[in-house]
Amino acid sequence: MAGQDRQHQDAAGEAPADFAATVERLETLVERLESGELSLEGSLEAFEQGVRLTRDAQRRLDAAELKVRTLTEGEGGGVDLEPFAPPAEDDGER
Repeated sequence: MAGQDRQHQDAAGEAPADFAATVERLETLVERLESGELSLEGSLEAFEQGVRLTRDAQRRLDAAELKVRTLTEGEGGGVDLEPFAPPAEDDGER
């Protein structure tokens, strides 16, 4: 079982390229941890990987928030909030 734990971690050692894949990998780790099938060492490795992935996900969220704030910041330094309005159906975009 420890060999299987190591093999799975090696295949998943790097952070995924996008946020959705990071969240998916975190969900998989949680399922593996909750299953109770991992050894103590495997559980610790999965937990460590989960911490790294969580930090990566938080970094990505922080960067996205900064980008949104930068794009929506008004000239006076305040944030210009506008309500979301879906495009009209006759815009021709589908």
